[in-house]
Amino acid sequence: MRSGRAGRWLSGLLLGLTGAWLGAACGGPPEVVAPPAPASATAAASSAPEPVASAASSASSAAIASASTAPPAPPAEEGPCPADMVFVDGEYCEEVERRCLKEEENKPNHLTLCHRFAHETKCRGKAEKRSFCIDKYEYPNREGAHPPWQVSWYDGEATCRSLGKRLCYETEWITACEGPDHLPFPYGWDRDQTACNIDNTWINPQLDLAYSKDPAKSEPELARLDQSVPSGAMSRCKTGYGVHDMTGNFDEWVTRDRPSTAKDKSKWAALKGGAWGHVRNACRPVTTSHAPEFTYYFVSFRCCADPKGREPNVPKKATPAPKVEPKDRAPVPAPKNPTGPSKHKVQPENLTPPSRNVSPLRRETGH
Repeated sequence: MRSGRAGRWLSGLLLGLTGAWLGAACGGPPEVVAPPAPASATAAASSAPEPVASAASSASSAAIASASTAPPAPPAEEGPCPADMVFVDGEYCEEVERRCLKEEENKPNHLTLCHRFAHETKCRGKAEKRSFCIDKYEYPNREGAHPPWQVSWYDGEATCRSLGKRLCYETEWITACEGPDHLPFPYGWDRDQTACNIDNTWINPQLDLAYSKDPAKSEPELARLDQSVPSGAMSRCKTGYGVHDMTGNFDEWVTRDRPSTAKDKSKWAALKGGAWGHVRNACRPVTTSHAPEFTYYFVSFRCCADPKGREPNVPKKATPAPKVEPKDRAPVPAPKNPTGPSKHKVQPENLTPPSRNVSPLRRETGH
């Protein structure tokens, strides 16, 4: 909210300065030009003694001369990131320790969801510096836009490369999501279905229609399945760095910069954030069960980049990702009459309250 007020204040200031400049340049009162004096008057004036300028007028003339000869002000220094990206200069911890105070056993998805954490994060090991640029919103990185769907890791990487960017590395994504306070959720310590677009009821997909090459079949089905909100629509779904919609709405492709295991079908890729359903919509969990070419109706991405003038981030321990030719491979959809978020949210079941003396301890890595 502070950044919003600051932005409005700056916009107002710029508008005021612009208006003043326009008034002087082309919208102000016309300059009064005296008619030429007759020749006799000119001669008389030339023969008359020259008046002595007053001290005030001399000072004014000196000030005008000084201003006209002063060097122009240097241009405003550009930041390390493009204007549409957020600069993150923070720390990442490979393994953090948090106490979960309220857990849910999500049996349909075979998941354990933590709904409330104790207000403390401990880093087990040494924190690592992370400096990078990240898109403020999911691609196409515009407030109010609809992110693309059914895109693979290859599609996201190629599209980001076409803009001089790349997909985010997993540890960059986590760092931006947790914010400077190292929170488990972008907005705080408690899972909140009113903050981000999560916990929508399940709609059974007809995948033969959703994957159809015929737009007359695929577009209506994708619109029926679409429970997303426009980028930035939920103002509280924002990290401490000011990045929007990192949990919920769409699952996001990232490039792994940590070692993969033999069980990881995604190899050098992964999905972060969870989509609009009742899943692990938090900063640390990661999905590695889908190959890089996998596409789905709630899978999308956002881009990252290296800060200007700094050495590019190159993962040293991860499975190398292939180079992808830069190309826009992620058309932005415009669904007709999408379903939107469900009116009734999924309510947690099988919640486990903490015991009297000991709360469940959770050591979370990126997995």
